[in-house]
Amino acid sequence: MSDATAAPPPSARTGPALDAAGGRRAFVAFLSDAASEDVLRSGLADMVATPVVRQGGIRAAVKSFEREESPRILLVDVSSASDPIAELDALAGVCAPDTKVLVIGERTDIDFYREITRHLGADEYVAKPLTRDKVSTLLGPYFAGEGADAQASRGGRVVAVCGVRGGVGATTLCVNLAQLVAETTKSHVAVLDLHLRGGHVAMMSGVKPASALRHALENPHVVDGLFLERVSMAVGERVRIFAADEPFDADPRPTPDGVARVMELLRQRFNLILVDCPMPPSLADRQALAVARQTLLVFGPDMASLRDADRARKMVNALTGAGRTMMVLNRSDMPGALKPNIVAEALGAKPDVLIPDMPRPLSRAANLGRAALKDSAKLRRALGPLTQEISGIRQRKTSLLARLLGR
Repeated sequence: MSDATAAPPPSARTGPALDAAGGRRAFVAFLSDAASEDVLRSGLADMVATPVVRQGGIRAAVKSFEREESPRILLVDVSSASDPIAELDALAGVCAPDTKVLVIGERTDIDFYREITRHLGADEYVAKPLTRDKVSTLLGPYFAGEGADAQASRGGRVVAVCGVRGGVGATTLCVNLAQLVAETTKSHVAVLDLHLRGGHVAMMSGVKPASALRHALENPHVVDGLFLERVSMAVGERVRIFAADEPFDADPRPTPDGVARVMELLRQRFNLILVDCPMPPSLADRQALAVARQTLLVFGPDMASLRDADRARKMVNALTGAGRTMMVLNRSDMPGALKPNIVAEALGAKPDVLIPDMPRPLSRAANLGRAALKDSAKLRRALGPLTQEISGIRQRKTSLLARLLGR
């Protein structure tokens, strides 16, 4: 754990989290576990230059602020507290009235949330596990000088999956991630393939694409819930595919309004919408990125991918704001792959997720038109961090026998 206090560089974002005038700290976090610290630092990387993170949870926070001035924004972990209500009450007695108190913990019941936010004055409560998405969407607004409601939105969560260049495996990850999230969370998941010519989502899922998707994206005035029902293709009970297979000599022209309308209806019907989005995106495709809670940028361990990954990250951050992009290195250990230190140096940080090279099970599954999860426990484990990030639900650990049997 560290307690960095260096002044942020001039290029850093402005806002209360960077305003430590008069010697008062802008932001301090007291956390009980290293995993939450890693996620917090990663999620705040583009918002706070040097976040101050201390170990010990809420008890350590109470003791610290008996001796020093509380910061403008305080994040405390109540996971280890035997009586979190009493300790939050004690914290209120040592914090300045204008300190914004953000709380994380293990409890998920609504009564606890209401008690600490309505009666004890905490500004926000987030249930563990802490994820980058929770950091950016629930905590991030406070660093921008806004309330948590400033970014509130209704409807299903949208996650864009973008290969920074062709052949890096973004569609494969998208198809398998949809199946794993649906299986893990029992959510209803939609997969929208915006590659109208040459898209592979339908083929990898073993279904035949519908030609009407192009019509929907080009003519938003004809799109309604019943129309989307006819366009979709079911994969199991909880996953539906929305894809087209236009010939190469076709000239599909989806409109921004068309994509926005389809996204609106999908968010009304599904808990999660995964969008296989072209990169670079068209003006219409950007409508999907604009409503995405997260964008997964998939790249390979080669120089061309690293160049394009950097460009894609800058473009997506400019469009959606900081803290919503995850860098996913696919086939990280493939023969001839760049060494991890070179990848980290080129990106300016380590990739958020590493997916190992699994050519045989993935190729076999693609040829059979089904998710590789059914045959590859290795892929299931590799996608665990992404599933947790998207759903906020921890993955169950498989038994030793199951791992030995590859299940």
